Amino acid sequence: MIRARRSRIVATIGPASSSPEMIITLARAGADVFRLNFSHGSHDNHAASYNAIRAAEEVVGRPLGILADLQGPKLRVGKFADGPVMLKAGQAFRFDNDPTPGDATRVHLPHPEILVAMRPGATLLLDDGKLRMTVTDAGPGYANTTVVNGGKLSERKGVAVPDVVIPMSPLTPKDREDLAFALRLGVDWIALSFVQAPEDMAELRRIVEGRAAVLAKIEKPQALEVLGPILDLCDGVMVARGDLGVEMAPEEVPVAQKVILRAARERGIPVIVATQMLESMTSSPTPTRAEASDVANAVYEGADAVMLSAESAAGDYPEEAVTMMSRIIERVERDPRWPELMQAEQPHNDEDADVLVVAAAQAAKAGSTKCLVAFTTTGATARRLSRERPLQPVLALSPRVEAVRRMCLVWGVEARVSGQPDSLEVVTSDAVAKAVELDLVGPGERVLIVAGTPFGAPGAANLLRLAHAPFPTRKRR
Repeated sequence: MIRARRSRIVATIGPASSSPEMIITLARAGADVFRLNFSHGSHDNHAASYNAIRAAEEVVGRPLGILADLQGPKLRVGKFADGPVMLKAGQAFRFDNDPTPGDATRVHLPHPEILVAMRPGATLLLDDGKLRMTVTDAGPGYANTTVVNGGKLSERKGVAVPDVVIPMSPLTPKDREDLAFALRLGVDWIALSFVQAPEDMAELRRIVEGRAAVLAKIEKPQALEVLGPILDLCDGVMVARGDLGVEMAPEEVPVAQKVILRAARERGIPVIVATQMLESMTSSPTPTRAEASDVANAVYEGADAVMLSAESAAGDYPEEAVTMMSRIIERVERDPRWPELMQAEQPHNDEDADVLVVAAAQAAKAGSTKCLVAFTTTGATARRLSRERPLQPVLALSPRVEAVRRMCLVWGVEARVSGQPDSLEVVTSDAVAKAVELDLVGPGERVLIVAGTPFGAPGAANLLRLAHAPFPTRKRR
């Protein structure tokens, strides 16, 4: 089942889409990777979804990726003695470490890390940014603020501190339990929420130990200040625009999206654009025109994947949302101007370029090549080819099923499990046979093969070969 598009679709599993039948439906509609959101659901729920996705692979005849999204720290205010309070602009309000229920003048903040980091002039955002406060004075165990934007504040509402690095790990005790469970299941990707610094990703990598690919969710402004070092420790990245939009001004989010996307493409790691892409399809069978444009713009920018959240997890039209997203991607990729616009977003860093892979991409442009085939143990060669954004399909063949499933997130790559070749002749025959089987080439059409020797050993590609699909043999009378 080969899709007529290069950008991939991530669909979140939830109450609307967790049945085995619906998972198969979404895979047939075009979902490439399924997201298990550990902010919701039990381990039993996620295990059932995992098993249903693996079973769906057999039905649809292609690999499917599974991404486990860890919840991360949820910072919330404490309780109020008499229910919600109304805060007015200009009034004083205090946050402290006293667990006594609050009132219209103060409330408990059960996160000492925030109080430790507070300084005069810092901003606090509450209830998804609806209320804004500025710190006027801070000390051990308290922060005095002035209300800038007032409104109703209820207990357990979320707190965000956009301009302060909070000295805490993004891996909570719950996250560590969920991470261990997800690794036991055998998920392909782990997404870490609320990354602030490279050390956060380094901690995750130490725990995962290569058992899954690791992905940073960029949803805090602090992460943008050290984006390069964070991405250097990632296998992928997500532009998590929901929480990012809470802590940044709305006009800054599209700029941040471009910055993250270009940095990821420069490194050749997959980038997902996420949150509210087709939000209205949670309750409507069609999106707004603005939402369609949002998805299209991410594709024009060369995003590896676009993601559905509530639309597929809890919406009334999960199949229609996946189908619509696939239609938008396919339409953009038929636009004659799309290659030029996408390549304009491609940073060029020759120091990091794989010379042979670049040569393969250039050779494919110059000739009648219909398909590029990458033999890869870990998926690295296919990712480097994808970085060059060739317009021909890239068929990645690997003996490791886990590498094949991780590549479901990579732009333009069709990955399949293949035997380990032991000679150039086997490499050539296997590449051509699989490309013909998947209808990527026709009789006499050219295949460009990229591989590394010695075969089966991870490393840089060092072999480039041209081959042709055979013509049907005529039977003699």
